[in-house]
Amino acid sequence: MNITYQIDLKPEIDAIIALYDNAGLNRPTRDKARIGKMYENSNLVISAWDGDLLVGIARSLSDFCHCCYLSDLAVRKDYQKAGIGKKLIDLTREKISDESMLLLLSAPGALEYYPKVGLEKVQNGFIINRKL
Repeated sequence: MNITYQIDLKPEIDAIIALYDNAGLNRPTRDKARIGKMYENSNLVISAWDGDLLVGIARSLSDFCHCCYLSDLAVRKDYQKAGIGKKLIDLTREKISDESMLLLLSAPGALEYYPKVGLEKVQNGFIINRKL
């Protein structure tokens, strides 16, 4: 397996949807336009590729000097446990620099994963959930 990584390359929307569906990431994948808007308005996208196959992605919003919200981290099921997710996080951290904190909201099934790759659980967050 020869995985390559791309920074600031926004993959085709169909490839992103296929990845999200395969990885089990709860995103509005039946709404192609909405997925497109999510990527249009993101300013840091790092992708992992096995040849022409999109196997992982990290999508973030950042000011690159104080904060970064890692909104999506997805790896195809058959590529999980190969270090791809950790590498996507590491590349995101490199790009935003040590000046910036990295924040993400975990899916319930991934709560055990993030401490293993260096993220610290926080208890001081608040949310207003989306209506749609």
